[in-house]
Amino acid sequence: MRNFWLCFVPLFVAVDAVGVLPMFLSLTEGIDPPAARRVVYQSVATAAAVAILFLAVGTAVLRLLGITVADFMVAGGVLLFVISMTDLVTTEKLRRQVDPESLGAVPLGVPLITGPALLTTSILLLNEYGFWNTAAAIVVNILLAGLLFRFSPAINRLLGKSGAKILSKISSLLLAAIAVMIVRKGIAVLVSSGWTGG
Repeated sequence: MRNFWLCFVPLFVAVDAVGVLPMFLSLTEGIDPPAARRVVYQSVATAAAVAILFLAVGTAVLRLLGITVADFMVAGGVLLFVISMTDLVTTEKLRRQVDPESLGAVPLGVPLITGPALLTTSILLLNEYGFWNTAAAIVVNILLAGLLFRFSPAINRLLGKSGAKILSKISSLLLAAIAVMIVRKGIAVLVSSGWTGG
């Protein structure tokens, strides 16, 4: 159970459902409630399917390319750090023109819920805590994001625009700290394995 929670927390930060909430409200503005519910279900199903598929085949692809876990830890940590810094210094997440029929799949399911941060974090956790703990933590986090979207009008009223932005910035800061930790661990593995960079 401890390993599940060790997977859950970084993935919760990576998903950043609270940070995505204002985008969800903006994209679904003017859509009737039944259609909005369909968007939520579509986004959850798409995000979970893509994340679990990547978790299942990601390590094999890395092995095929000759990329070690330590290599991925350093590269993935740097990527997470860049993503978190971008979220910290920008005021809004990227807005896109979307088709209402596919809104749940793109951009909500991918890349807003299951994006680079979630995919990178999941592969790093897979190597440390195993498939089932990581997969369970991914599914629970995506379901939580779906619940948040489902009850988004009430949550938005409770938090307000400022509250949602503050929580999103705190999540980004935590993600930056996790990214630094991952890079540090990756470098430690490379050094201990006798890597010289040559």
